[in-house]
Formats: sequence, C-alpha cells, structure tokens
Amino acid sequence: MQWAYPFFLHPPAVYQLAVFPFAILFHYLCISGALSINARYIFLLTGGCLLAPAAMGCYALLVFIPAFCSVAILYLISPLQVCRWAFSFQMSWQTLCHLGLHYKEYYLQEVPSVRFSITLSALMLLTQKVTSLALDIHEGKVKMASQRKGQQRSALVQGLVQLLPLCSYLLSFPALLGGPLCSFGRFQSWIKYSRAPSPRHPFWASSQKGFSAVALGLLKIGVRAWVCPQADLKACAGLGCVYAMWTSALLFKLVYYSHWLLDESLFNAAGFGLGQEHPTEAVNGVFLDTDIWTLETTSRVALFTRTWNKSTAQWLRRLIFLQSPSQPLLATFAFSAWWHGLHPGQVFGFLCWAVMVEADYRIHSFGSSFTKSRPRKLLYKAVTWVHTQLIMAYIIIAVEMRSLSSLWLLCASYSSFFPLVYCVSLLLLAK
Repeated sequence: MQWAYPFFLHPPAVYQLAVFPFAILFHYLCISGALSINARYIFLLTGGCLLAPAAMGCYALLVFIPAFCSVAILYLISPLQVCRWAFSFQMSWQTLCHLGLHYKEYYLQEVPSVRFSITLSALMLLTQKVTSLALDIHEGKVKMASQRKGQQRSALVQGLVQLLPLCSYLLSFPALLGGPLCSFGRFQSWIKYSRAPSPRHPFWASSQKGFSAVALGLLKIGVRAWVCPQADLKACAGLGCVYAMWTSALLFKLVYYSHWLLDESLFNAAGFGLGQEHPTEAVNGVFLDTDIWTLETTSRVALFTRTWNKSTAQWLRRLIFLQSPSQPLLATFAFSAWWHGLHPGQVFGFLCWAVMVEADYRIHSFGSSFTKSRPRKLLYKAVTWVHTQLIMAYIIIAVEMRSLSSLWLLCASYSSFFPLVYCVSLLLLAK
C-alpha cells in the first residue's frame, strides 16, 4: 500500500466513503420498519457482494470462495471439531494468498496491485469472523440449525434460514473492508432489535468519528510535509535515527488511527455498536479499535498492547492466548506474525513485541516498590512513558519493513538501544 497518499485518496477509504450513504439508508429502513429481518440480512449481504468486486476486482473470488466454504464447514462439522476445521481451512487459504504476495514482492520484484492488498486485508478480517464464530459454536453460544431438536420445519428450510445470517455476517458491507470485530450473536441482536432506541443518533456518532478521521488525515499530511526531509531512516546517522524512527512511526500511527475511526464511523452509520442491542442486556457496543488517548499517554507496553486495535487484541486473546497450554504470550505473538503474512519485519517485530511485554510486566512489578513518594512516581512515569513510546515506535517500524536490508538498518541503528534495555532488564529480573 502507498501510505504516502492522503487518507481520503487511499483506495480502501474511498470505497468506505462510497458505501456510507447505503449504511445510513440501511439504518433508516430498519428503524422505520420497512425491512423484515431476512430483508436486512439480504441488504447487507448484497452490499458486500457488490462492494467486493468493486474494491478488489477479480481478486474478490479469493474472499468469496473461503467465505462460502467456511459457511459449509460451520454448518456441517460437529461443534467438537468445528474450531479445528475452520481454523485450518481459513489460515491455509490466507497463507497461500500471502505466499502469492511474497512471490510478487521478493521473487518477481513487482509491486503488488492495490486491489490485491485490499483483498488480503479483507481475508484477514474474514479469518477473524470465521474463527470467532467457530469458537462460539464450540462453546455452545451459537447453535446451527442442524443441531436443534424439535423443530417442525424441514432440515432444508432450517438450513437456508440459518445460512443467510451466516453469509451476511461474513460479507456484510459495513465490515467487509474494515471495522471492529463483533460476535455473531451480537450481530444478530443488532439486526433483530435495530428499532430499539439508542442513546446516541447513529448519524451524529458516525459524523463525529468521520470528522476526527478527516482531521487526523490532514494532520498526517502536515506532519509528513514537515518531517519527511529530515526523517529518512536510510540516510540518518547517530541519534538522528531515533528521531527518524519516532516521526516515521508517528505517521504510521496517524494512518492507523484515521482508518480505524473511518471504519468505526461506517459501522455506526449502519446502526451497529451504538447502544443496547437487546432490551434485557446491559452490554453496549463492541471493543472499538480506537483509543488514542490511552495509546499516546500510557507508560506501559502491556497496556499499549491491549489497547492497540482492541477488538483484534481481544480476538487473539480468546483464540490463542487462552487456548495455549504453555508460553501463551509467545504463541499469541507468533500467530499474529503468521496472520499478518510472515514478512521478515513482521516476524522480528512481533517476537520483539512479545519480549517487551514480558519485560514490561517484570519491570513495573519491580519498579513499583521504589516509587512511593510523589516526585519519584512522576519521574518514573515520565521515564517509562518515553521508553514505552520509543519501544512501540521501534516495533511499528520493524513490522512495516518489507526488506531485510531495511530491517538490518533499523537493528544496527541507535534506536535498538531502547528494546535492548528491556531485554537486559528481563534477563536480570528473571533471575
């Protein structure tokens, strides 16, 4: 992807903005009672089936094939085996597509098309939904029609009635190209109870996030124009590399923040994630991905990790961390590198991230006993905040690297001092 473009010229953002009116129309038709429950599923599914080829071209088949195959797996496989089958199929398919990207980048020395990059991003989101739903089925939170007893309708009718919500959940247009992950049960609740009053009007809530995304996109342009001549990671020397690393990471973070806000804005415009989806439930919304204040003010790497792309962090915790019998932290970050595509920078960056989180737990547990007085506490907060921000900047730059030569330049620079401090601290405190 060409992150140098302004966010509103970036292809995924363009397509997200293009379907914005349809999201507002969908919510209006729901609250007015013009759409039945099945019609709402059809509306979302049709929008996704039209958006996919528009944004991905012929590569849309790489999303449609695993989506419909996953629906068959989720419906036909027993609850005891569905997690293994769904996970294996989806990750195998996604890995093959990432290998195609590697072949183009490293062997053919070609720049992948934007449509192919959008497709890979959509595939990663599809993997989240499929595995999340498979876990729900395995845990008994969701039952397929074939598992229900005492129904008077035929098995075929039951199957068709259940397949429509499944397909709509996996391919609905508000969450096809981006957006926070929500469970299948919550998605169904939003569809069924969309006429219930919400504490905030969806257009107002989505407009707030949309204007914030525009402001961050414009800020990114201004920051890039100011720091780009000074912040070249390949031309820096000495302590200038630390400044170049931090400013480059700031640009990447602004891109992420603006896109997350835009995704959430479209999500809210469709009436999702705003209020109580069921009159008897007290849970509002989902784990939204954007919490800029926490990310920019925290002095703990572990808290930054839990807050960064929050819905994905919760998904990784549920899928890998809680299921791993040993070394769950390392397994979670190793899988995250696999899920992202296994580029050299991603492997190095995510494994480094795992070490930093483990060191962070030990450092703060050890340091808390020496910060009883207020001056010491403030000094400790300031030092750890600076160190946390620089470590996360280092990891972000490493993950975004696409070549071994660039990764080596980063590792050989003065920027490596900050993660090395945490590595040494981990070794000392482990004893």
